[in-house]
Amino acid sequence: MPTDFDTVIDRRGTSCLKYDFAVERGYPQGILPFWVADMDFRTPQPVIEELTRRVQHGIFGYTDPKESYKQAIVDWMTTHHGWTPSTKALTITPGVVFALATAVRCFTEPGDAVLLQQPVYYPFSEVIRQNRRLLVNSPLVLQDGHYEIDFADFEDKIIKNEVKLFLLCSPHNPAGRVWTREELLRIASICLKHSVLIVSDEIHEEFMRPGFQHTPLASLSPEIAAQTITCTSPSKTFNLAGLQISNIFIENAELRKRFRAEISAAGYSQPNALGLFAAQAAYEHGADWLKELLAYIESNYQKTKAFLAERMPKVTLIEPEGTYLLWLDFSAYGLSDEDLDDIIINDANLWLDSGHIFGKAGRGFQRLNIACPWSTLEDGLEHLAKAFENR
Repeated sequence: MPTDFDTVIDRRGTSCLKYDFAVERGYPQGILPFWVADMDFRTPQPVIEELTRRVQHGIFGYTDPKESYKQAIVDWMTTHHGWTPSTKALTITPGVVFALATAVRCFTEPGDAVLLQQPVYYPFSEVIRQNRRLLVNSPLVLQDGHYEIDFADFEDKIIKNEVKLFLLCSPHNPAGRVWTREELLRIASICLKHSVLIVSDEIHEEFMRPGFQHTPLASLSPEIAAQTITCTSPSKTFNLAGLQISNIFIENAELRKRFRAEISAAGYSQPNALGLFAAQAAYEHGADWLKELLAYIESNYQKTKAFLAERMPKVTLIEPEGTYLLWLDFSAYGLSDEDLDDIIINDANLWLDSGHIFGKAGRGFQRLNIACPWSTLEDGLEHLAKAFENR
């Protein structure tokens, strides 16, 4: 039977971060949330059945991944991305952000420079600053509604700041870019030339719009793989973020040894048992569900694009190539970030991610999550349009 993505599932009262913590985070009670990157869809039925089977067993002791788990992840990467990492390269962490922070602590010292490309997923900045490293930004360049890399600036920033580590967002959140093979090769060649280690966050790798293909950075060459830490997770793909499971691939044995030692120093060892079972079931049996999901999200995108063109033509929608997150430019309204937030929160009663938290280049923007039933999204868009129409 086709998956039903249209039915609205009430998440309120489930300790759901997206719906249940508005007041605690300074937002009005009952605000409509389109901010955090999780989906309002049930995970694939085979995952639910596997979790049910494990729950009925009734024992949730320390659990480690068997070889079948590792093989399921590798098989998925081979089938869907043409990349076959070795199973020995795999290290499990409770999340990709945890892995980013671990890499920053492990491979740099306080005061060392870490490079990123803003506007970018805001925890990138947090793991740099909170670990007392120097944040170096090579901003993406917005040209004709499309973000590009300024490679001259990218290399110049590396040289002038003696950058040790680069945090790559691929596909890029929130810009929606799916980096081409040629772009990734240029990034990698510069980093290899200057001995910069690359941590590649590829958590949105499955959310390709038609005509685009994700290229794992480590798949480009053995030399690039040896200088890359690849961060993946089923959490976005199959809506499993709460089960705290991410799969980090490090082909370089010495880097992998150091990374695991840093994880051990943080006090983390065995992963979440249910996360392991859910991830394996998803990768083994979730392909058909994912295909349907991508078609539904594409439909949501096309409807949103048409809505904005008709009702809010002053909003510029940055054409996404991947992810289920839309990057909306409100700068034509001439509002400050504070006034823009005020209208969206208090007039539209919507909770989006304010663009300025993604860096200075995000000012005037808002990020909108469209991974929800169309009726929910349509309601949110109506709130948004009416708020600006009534100004």
